[in-house]
Amino acid sequence: MTEAPTSGLPTVVIGAGPIGLAAAAHLVERGIEPLVLEAGDGAGSAVREWSHVRLFSTWAEVVDPAAEKLLAPTGWTAPDGATYPTGGDWAALYLQPLADALGTRVRFGVRVTGVSRLGRDRVVDADREQQPFTVHIIHTDGTEERITARAVIDASGTWSAPGPIGGDGLPALGERTAAERISYRVPDLNSPAVRARYAGKRTAVIGSGASAFTALAHLADLAKAAPGTHAVWILRRGISGSTFGGGEADELPARGALGLAARAAVDDGYADAVTGFRTAEITDTGEQLVLTAEDGRRLDPVDEIIALTGFRPDLTFLEELRLGLDERLQAPVELAPLIDPNVHSCGTVYPHGAKELSHPEQDVYLVGMKSYGRAPTFLAMTGYEQVRSIAAALAGDHEAAERVELTLPESGVCGGAGLFDAPDAGTADGDGGGCCATPATLPAAFRSPGPSMGRQPCSSASGGTADGVFISEFSSRSAEGLIT
Repeated sequence: MTEAPTSGLPTVVIGAGPIGLAAAAHLVERGIEPLVLEAGDGAGSAVREWSHVRLFSTWAEVVDPAAEKLLAPTGWTAPDGATYPTGGDWAALYLQPLADALGTRVRFGVRVTGVSRLGRDRVVDADREQQPFTVHIIHTDGTEERITARAVIDASGTWSAPGPIGGDGLPALGERTAAERISYRVPDLNSPAVRARYAGKRTAVIGSGASAFTALAHLADLAKAAPGTHAVWILRRGISGSTFGGGEADELPARGALGLAARAAVDDGYADAVTGFRTAEITDTGEQLVLTAEDGRRLDPVDEIIALTGFRPDLTFLEELRLGLDERLQAPVELAPLIDPNVHSCGTVYPHGAKELSHPEQDVYLVGMKSYGRAPTFLAMTGYEQVRSIAAALAGDHEAAERVELTLPESGVCGGAGLFDAPDAGTADGDGGGCCATPATLPAAFRSPGPSMGRQPCSSASGGTADGVFISEFSSRSAEGLIT
């Protein structure tokens, strides 16, 4: 076996979103040459798809320190740190200028199709760690190319793989057939065409994270101007003290306000909440859609469905690498216990870095939303800390890699029984899932005077969206809904 030299090779960063570009900035600061590969035609292509959503984090919380240093010589002026950008603002006023500052280190219109070791599939041990990585890409014109790299940082996110509606993690029966009436994103109701799609209609909103809160609030606003507009909020769990987030106790006020807006939509009669409902089938009657739960319950027909049930990582192009992923979350095994929603519901994650994100395959890292696998509540600040630590580790500065340089804001939510509490549970289990004391209980039923939703008492919240991110957490400190 022969050893191929890796000196002089770039560190490939997959994805030119907030975390990928921050990774490149930190690598440059450490004297390591990055090469950012982005499938879209500009920086933050995923962020631009939710450009209408306002982040719940301020500008001061979504600009990476190393990126700001890189931007400073270009004459870039930081926006008012106390204001809240939309996804469009974030992409146009920060991400694209950052990509421009990185120059030829960022390549657009190239999609990564595979990553491996030079001359080694995942089975071969011999001299494996001495071989550079091979990154296969395809250009928009169909031409293929192979790039060699000293390390790989995958910041491709999870935006391209939204979770299905089915309660078993698979598409519900009929979900594919009804695809034209289902959106997996928070709709832009500022668009006349999109507004017409939902105005005067009954819309099912499935999910319990920040994205669902955002959609409910937007539909409630629409209902005030378009009579007959009504939302059916479908939750897989029951309503507890954490269902609507931390409210005024949240250290990110805009994030807390999202939950309060969702609660107001229910309290004011613009939405009904159905709890303990895990969708098994969607039936298209020709004019409307009928949702049936695993337990046989059927809801009254709806015209549209907005499914905000989180996202999943695309691991297909990493199949030749030896990744150490948790069997539940598909997150790095050392990170998974910190973010597992089955046991951790506080909404706060300990800062972590290269150590927790490492894999059996040396010098490969999944960062940003992708590092969380299927877990919710990722924040952009978390991703910035991840890549700071990884850049330090790749530079051989292990002291800096292990040092914690981040304090995350408390969500105001603590307690919960994981992902599968009883449908009609009014409170979280005992010790709050190991986080803290059980929170105060909300009323068990929030019924609006609007049309019947299938005779369900309202009580609860569903398997989250990592959204939390989703345009919300995904944005801010991460992400989407007001997101990353």
